[in-house]
Amino acid sequence: MQHLLEVNDLEVKFGLRFGDLTAINGISFSLDKSERMGLVGESGAGKSVTGFAIINLISKPGFISGGRVMFNGRDLTALSDEAMRDIRGNHISMIFQDPMMTLNPVLTIGTQMVETLLAHRSITRTEAKSIALEKLKKVQIPSPEKRLAQYPHEFSGGMRQRIVIAIALLTDPEIVIADEPTTALDVVSQVTEKIAVMYAGKIVESGPTDQVVNDPKHPYTQGLIKALPGSLQPGAKLNQIPGMMPTLTDIPPGCAFNPRCPLSDTICRQQEPPFIIINGATRRVACHMAKPDPSNGTT
Repeated sequence: MQHLLEVNDLEVKFGLRFGDLTAINGISFSLDKSERMGLVGESGAGKSVTGFAIINLISKPGFISGGRVMFNGRDLTALSDEAMRDIRGNHISMIFQDPMMTLNPVLTIGTQMVETLLAHRSITRTEAKSIALEKLKKVQIPSPEKRLAQYPHEFSGGMRQRIVIAIALLTDPEIVIADEPTTALDVVSQVTEKIAVMYAGKIVESGPTDQVVNDPKHPYTQGLIKALPGSLQPGAKLNQIPGMMPTLTDIPPGCAFNPRCPLSDTICRQQEPPFIIINGATRRVACHMAKPDPSNGTT
């Protein structure tokens, strides 16, 4: 079966004077129509870079150095700039972390929304304005007719973010990539069907959301779950994962999580863990300490 989106062994590097640094190290996942997936992890894990790589918007000195991004059977990494411009906005939209990256401060919201539609569709300005109003209503912007004539600085941060979402939905794209829509794992767990956990540029655990959240197999995922405020008694001290995410220039050998891992052993410091298949291929975990299903093994 062909997936709507299929990322295969995607690798992203940043070319610097002293050599290339690997930001995304061979990640793979798929997304089907109407499916919602959460990519989770601490700051620096590679989530944003993955989103930008999918729509081929990696800024220099960054570049896609390996793998494929298949969208409806087309490899997006092999398309021309012109072909990618047709994909972006029309078929795949991205909601950026900072709404001011998307909104032009000297143009009204209405002008920006209408011009976006006219750039992608053969419609009249009247039709474009009607669609813009519809999308503003969809994201619950009050008095949308009045808001179209206002400038970004006249809105609160939260309202600007809603407007950015409305702009991303203007062309009814098949895929919407939301960069940091929430920092709360417990919120992600309520709105997604599956989760992929990233650490130091790699996916370390993936599977159905309820299984990953309720029965995490990787020590890093377990640490993230234990750090949720809702998992504690009132007044209890917040659990934290010791240490920090390694920088691209200082990723340790073996399992990148081993300096922070309570289960770390000699093999963790020497060998990169393969993926272990759990629960009839619905779960994948990259950890030497995880136990595979007898019939599945490792990949």
